[in-house]
Amino acid sequence: MRIEEVIKQKEFRSEAHKAMVNLIFTSSQLLNRISDVTENYGITRQQYNVLRILRGRFPGAASVNEIKDRMLDRMSDCSRLVDRLSAKGLIQKSLCPTDKRSVDITISNEGLDLLERMEPAVATVEDIFTNFTQSEVNRFNEMLDRLRND
Repeated sequence: MRIEEVIKQKEFRSEAHKAMVNLIFTSSQLLNRISDVTENYGITRQQYNVLRILRGRFPGAASVNEIKDRMLDRMSDCSRLVDRLSAKGLIQKSLCPTDKRSVDITISNEGLDLLERMEPAVATVEDIFTNFTQSEVNRFNEMLDRLRND
């Protein structure tokens, strides 16, 4: 369905304005789909992002600042997310042996198990791209990269 029909707007100031509204609306829909999946597993979208980051570092650790730098949602309070995941037993915190002011954070076996159980449901979110060829998805990624790099 075209964006004009979805949001019931007859015209836009320009094609660029239409693209901006379309991107915001579509992004919101995608985020809602991801949130629906993560909530079914008792975590938030942001907590899922932290777990993914830590899985990528496994068996190594990451500091709160390293996690914050890699977060998709830069507005998240990373320290609070880490504390909540620790309380759920999904991550482990320990003092950094080389810097006593820093905390090393690693994903626990429970966190790894949760991500593995979530994988089929998370993969269904990618179904949003089933109407595109691989070439179109590649081109779409290139265009989004260009859009962010302006």
